[in-house]
Amino acid sequence: MNPKYPLYIPSKGRYEIRLTSDYLIYMKVPHYIIIEEQEYELYKKHINSKLVTLLILDKKYQEEYETLDDLGDSKSKGPGAARNFAWQHSIDNGFDWHWVMDDNISSFYRAHKNRQIKVSNGAIFKAMEDFCLRYENLFMAGPNYYMFQVAKQKRPPFVANTRIYSCNFIRNDIPYRWRGRYNEDTILSLDILKDGFCTVQFNAFLQAKVRTSVLRGGNSGEFYDKEGTLPKSKMLQDVYPEYAKVKWRFSRIHHYVDYTPFKHNKLIRKADINWDKLKPNNYGMKIKKIKK
Repeated sequence: MNPKYPLYIPSKGRYEIRLTSDYLIYMKVPHYIIIEEQEYELYKKHINSKLVTLLILDKKYQEEYETLDDLGDSKSKGPGAARNFAWQHSIDNGFDWHWVMDDNISSFYRAHKNRQIKVSNGAIFKAMEDFCLRYENLFMAGPNYYMFQVAKQKRPPFVANTRIYSCNFIRNDIPYRWRGRYNEDTILSLDILKDGFCTVQFNAFLQAKVRTSVLRGGNSGEFYDKEGTLPKSKMLQDVYPEYAKVKWRFSRIHHYVDYTPFKHNKLIRKADINWDKLKPNNYGMKIKKIKK
């Protein structure tokens, strides 16, 4: 029940704390970690698993990356270049889709009867893949954040046409790529939605992500420790002023995006699937008590 498509984790400065990778190892899911050349030996020293393959980021992806500002190389360009590298790597290896994940996801869950239950294998990724492959115009999907799934609040198994953050399952042949020094996940979501295509955020499957500002490495030192969140939110407003606004939210400067204009984007079922014969499938998942 492992995923069919490759999983990539762009990572920088977190060779000692590899949250996403370690949990995928626990789940026995093979994956790639994309790193910059100068950190290769550091990551290699701390990784001892046959499930992990290190990929060195081709610098041309950083050089050619569209930052959507005029600051050039004066500061980090963020993880978008590594995500585009992952996209092309999956294409070059003959895949139609790929997963790309932040490196600060501590665990994954299945939501079941108002309970969030940690998963121990890759079945949730396979379930999300199979769902996505049934639709003509579904271009990106992923699990919701654990913190947004309130136990006593009813939620549908998925929500269509909203942003996909941190753990993205992406169709390879779509005419988009990651862009933007900040908020590249929201920008890619809006690129897809404004053209009438669809995204799906799963509430049935969840990710627990550690806040970037809490975990050292990544964008913490590059961006947020020095400048806060204003440039990040302002860039999104500059790129998509018709949908995004800078607000004071969650005790900090943040952005608000209005996704209601996309509620009429309709998922189109593939005609070669016998929808009447589809049956519930738990992908071998069972609830089981385990010792910590």
